[in-house]
Amino acid sequence: MPTARERTLAKRAHDIFLSNLIVNHILLFVGIATLGPNYMYLVVLVPILSIFAIIYTLFRAARVQRDDSEFVFIHWQIAARWSRLLAVMLILLVFVSAAAWYGQAQLGLMREMSYALAGGLGLLPTLVSVLVLVVIESDSLHHAKEGTYPKWARRRFLGEES
Repeated sequence: MPTARERTLAKRAHDIFLSNLIVNHILLFVGIATLGPNYMYLVVLVPILSIFAIIYTLFRAARVQRDDSEFVFIHWQIAARWSRLLAVMLILLVFVSAAAWYGQAQLGLMREMSYALAGGLGLLPTLVSVLVLVVIESDSLHHAKEGTYPKWARRRFLGEES
């Protein structure tokens, strides 16, 4: 059974990731979007702040030693796994948005078509991923509070059967 300190250290990984998802990707994004078109340039803060949170999570997950506490190690690896998925989705969003911009600027696509491409192939999958990751990370945070971890985690991160 993990100690109270181990639970706190394990929860920290999920707290950082959930804060990034909820505060940054949902609240900050919606807050900026409601300010109107004059402030839409501030939306760039969302991925920048997210990248910092993802890098910190990945850095910390790489530094946590299995020998110190397997419980803390597993929870940081879980947070790092989902952080990588979010990073992939953000990269997809940037790629699709850049392609839509290029299509409009250089290939003569209608503005509405480029918006549809960026929104449908970039923004929508990213937003759905954020919502799904909130649910997954909430479950992981619950496991950390209870002193447990998902059944698959021990097998995946320690190479053992549970």
